[in-house]
Amino acid sequence: MTSQLFAICFNATRPSGLARFWSGVLDWELAEGPDDVAILPPGTTGFRIRFLPGQEPKTGQNRAHFDLTSSSPQDQRQTVARALELGGKHIDVGQLPEEGHVVLADPDGNEFCVIEPGNKFLADTGFIGALACDGTQEVGYFWSEALRWPLVWDQDQETAIQSPEGGTKITWGGPPVAPKTGTNRLYFELTVPADADFEAETDRLISLGATRTGTGTGTGGSDGVRQLMLDPDGNEFSVRRAPASRA
Repeated sequence: MTSQLFAICFNATRPSGLARFWSGVLDWELAEGPDDVAILPPGTTGFRIRFLPGQEPKTGQNRAHFDLTSSSPQDQRQTVARALELGGKHIDVGQLPEEGHVVLADPDGNEFCVIEPGNKFLADTGFIGALACDGTQEVGYFWSEALRWPLVWDQDQETAIQSPEGGTKITWGGPPVAPKTGTNRLYFELTVPADADFEAETDRLISLGATRTGTGTGTGGSDGVRQLMLDPDGNEFSVRRAPASRA
């Protein structure tokens, strides 16, 4: 059975503070567990966002950032104002004055954009319109096969995938891809159903182009068995067994 995208994880210098920021911006429920702090999406579908301790200094722009959508100019202004009130700040990443999106950073320096209303590509995706990633066409194909999410864009080496259930798109901008320096601050966490063959699933991911890291398989609190891996572009991701459901 295919892995599922369980969470987008942030390595954060202050996980609880960053979780409160994103909970306030997105209006998602805050949930603190024994091993992490997370925010939960409304409804029963979609991914959660987890915040885990990480002290590696930030060097350059992240390889992935959220694009938040707006329903009107007023809605865009309100999202920006709310983010600034919660501790975000304006940043310059080379955007042009005539571009309609607003580029911000969260209190830990992670970039994100508030997109202007009327963006057709992000129509009907929800508040988090996209996780926009720096990456190759190959890695877009890999994640489409890994998650079994269809390609919804494949042009000029730019790719995008989206769950069959809809929601947030994951996009890759194609070349040139900036060199990777250090460990990514944002990474995917996949889960394998409790009754599925964990090793068979990690072998399937390897057959698609993933590699195991030197850390091997380990355990971690309530998360159980976990395998750390790299996708074809060298981005870290983790695969863990989902906990068995209780009767």
